Amino acid sequence: MSEAFSFGGEIVWRPTQEHIERAHLTAFMRRHDIATFDELMRRSTEDIAWFTEAVLEYLDIRFFKPYRQVVDISRGIQFPTWCVDGVMNIVYNCVEKWVDTAGPTSLADRPAILWEGEEGTSRSMTYSELHRQVNCAANALRALGIQKGDAVGLFMPMTPEIVIALLAIAKIGGIILPLFSGFGTGAVIGRMNDAGAKALFAADGAFRRSRAIEMKSVADEAAANIPTLQHLIVLKRTGQPIPMRPDRDHWWHELVDSQPDQAETEPTLAEDPLMIIYTSGTTGRPKGALHTHCGFPIKAAQDMAFGADVHAGDVIHWVTDMGWMMGPWLVFGALLLGATMFLYDGAPDYPGPDRLWALVERHRITHLGISPTLIRSLIPHGEQHAHKHDLSSLRYFASTGEPWNPEPWKWLFEKVGGGTRPIINYSGGTEISGGIVMGNPLLPLKPCAFSAPCPGMAADVFDENGQPIRNAVGELVIKAPWIGMTRGFWKDPQRYLETYWSRWPNVWMHGDFAAIDSDGMWYILGRSDDTIKIAGKRLGPAEVESILTRHPAVVESAAIGIPHDVKGNELVIFVVLKPTIAPSEELRQELHDLLVAEMGKPLAPQAVLFVSDLPKTRNAKVMRRVIRAAYLGQDPGDTSSLVNPEAVEEIKRAR
Repeated sequence: MSEAFSFGGEIVWRPTQEHIERAHLTAFMRRHDIATFDELMRRSTEDIAWFTEAVLEYLDIRFFKPYRQVVDISRGIQFPTWCVDGVMNIVYNCVEKWVDTAGPTSLADRPAILWEGEEGTSRSMTYSELHRQVNCAANALRALGIQKGDAVGLFMPMTPEIVIALLAIAKIGGIILPLFSGFGTGAVIGRMNDAGAKALFAADGAFRRSRAIEMKSVADEAAANIPTLQHLIVLKRTGQPIPMRPDRDHWWHELVDSQPDQAETEPTLAEDPLMIIYTSGTTGRPKGALHTHCGFPIKAAQDMAFGADVHAGDVIHWVTDMGWMMGPWLVFGALLLGATMFLYDGAPDYPGPDRLWALVERHRITHLGISPTLIRSLIPHGEQHAHKHDLSSLRYFASTGEPWNPEPWKWLFEKVGGGTRPIINYSGGTEISGGIVMGNPLLPLKPCAFSAPCPGMAADVFDENGQPIRNAVGELVIKAPWIGMTRGFWKDPQRYLETYWSRWPNVWMHGDFAAIDSDGMWYILGRSDDTIKIAGKRLGPAEVESILTRHPAVVESAAIGIPHDVKGNELVIFVVLKPTIAPSEELRQELHDLLVAEMGKPLAPQAVLFVSDLPKTRNAKVMRRVIRAAYLGQDPGDTSSLVNPEAVEEIKRAR
């Protein structure tokens, strides 16, 4: 049974005429004589072939051989084929197209990448320079015997070389295998072995909070346990001494920089594998979401254009690692739109809490993508750190990774953004290639809300009987295919079907709780497997956590349900306090009473526990299933994507 829903409050931002006139969405709709956003949503979801072809044309995606059919669903909507028999290579559209084009549309001398390292070093790379560097790296791979269809891992910090490597793998028709730069050995081994990878791009290390963190030993130990691995290409990032094995290891600056800067781009079928991105599951091995040349990059660019409204000449930065889907999303989206991506390699609050805002000022960033967790961590330091810097270049905030709580959202919007810069909230996933729901420049915003589904996404919210519901919490679903959808899990089609297609016929169930309010705005309320059901009432963790984050002592919190003989479950809360606040029994009782006052005595927490941190992935998602398992002494499943595994041990001790 669904629960009554109320969350976002009043509209706080409306687009100006300038936002509307500049918007990609406006240009796209005018091109197709579409008068309203609602009409666009109807056409884009009822005629997916028309919409997909219109997007390909709008993005000027060029094929070496045209496709004969935009989509074929003869195998069922679970396994559509896109751009049937078309031959292309997405790297041509990302780089070569902009360099080969003459006249005012050429971007050869425009910056493709801006970069800054934590230590203060900065670099800039034009589209023409990126083109030459990608060619050198492609020639290096071919010189090592790497060819079309071979999987190659990326285990590097966020430097320009990781973008060059990613594009070079795709240019030769290889399969990109992004890995979190903070992974331990087991996580690298599992993913590389699953994909049968033949090479790995690695680095000697990375800088974090002024320390050189060594990475090569992880790559070495992993390589010894990957039978298919033949080559390790190592970037000298920190300069710390590391062992090199002559028959396997190659320094980037020796191997890549010595190659010719012209290289053939491998023709690939539009549906040839481009990338496998692994996502952690609640049980078992990670799931390898398979993406193709005409899939993930097209969806990334579409969302970046229609949601965040990124244009050629704009500078977009997303606080991410290449191992999270937002890393490849940033690369493909920015380059397909002719924009500039900004990369930062380091801690976003080092050496001081103003580092993020200093980056915006220094590099004239126009679009800044963050996570709610990052903003919560900056709030205790005060908004004065943002006010020290000239943020006039910044037009849009964007956010993804987890649901917002209202107070941090309002802090970013009002205190930092002055109430004039929209927060383009974005939610979807690795298997989506981007967003299911998203804000955009044409529609108003409420705190924490998404204005609408992304165009082309036939999204809905179902009750437990599979019927659409409004003003109530239900399951987020998608009722039609889209070009970015994963082509299945690598070597495991049955698991793909069981994960997304097994509850209702021909309906993708995403695994998120969502709601649509009376104004048509959308809310994501957390993973449905994080649901807490107490005495018949179903709670999303975000509802509980939003109450606690209003308390001035609280930085963030996580709510879980644990078994109870009578009520089914009862609530346990983990709370992270501001650094200046000491835990106390008085504060514990105060937070307990706050929840009771807001939610009622039947939902009173069994325990309020203070911890120094919550287990999070590199993309700042709080892993509630891991918290629950650790607290109950159960197997937490795959934890390889955690950036702070020590937090799990603290949870165990809190029992």
